[in-house]
Amino acid sequence: MVGAGRPRTSAGVLLWRRGARTGGLEVFLVHPGGPYFADRDDGSWGIPKGELDADEDPLVAALRELEEETGFSLPPDVGLDALVPVRLRSGKVVLAWTAEYDVNPDALVSNTCVIEWPPRSGRSLEIPEVDRGGWFPLAEARVKVGAGQLPLVDELAAALEAAA
Repeated sequence: MVGAGRPRTSAGVLLWRRGARTGGLEVFLVHPGGPYFADRDDGSWGIPKGELDADEDPLVAALRELEEETGFSLPPDVGLDALVPVRLRSGKVVLAWTAEYDVNPDALVSNTCVIEWPPRSGRSLEIPEVDRGGWFPLAEARVKVGAGQLPLVDELAAALEAAA
């Protein structure tokens, strides 16, 4: 999916559950690791996602990224529904699937990556791709999630409302 003339493409999974205390819809979002996002909260969270490898099936990539960024894998019997792709301001396209599946944010374990920090310093810093995750009721999720991924949350909410 990555190549000349094609936008960069990421794939991910938006997990959801009915909240134990409220019974309302909650979505699982992750916060990016590293110094750039250390003091950022609202508008910085997103779904676990990452770029597709060359010729990689997008759904396979979405499940791989979920596991790499959180340590969580979905059992084979969990149903996945595709959401409408979104295009971020950067031009990147995000392909996403949604699944009803509960995870414990305290058990999150992310892979790491190496970045140059500070920028243009020539120094390397190893950081977790994701430093934490959490379940958010819809109203709070709409504040936490980055604007480009908000349509994914809204589409899920509308689909579940229509099915109720």
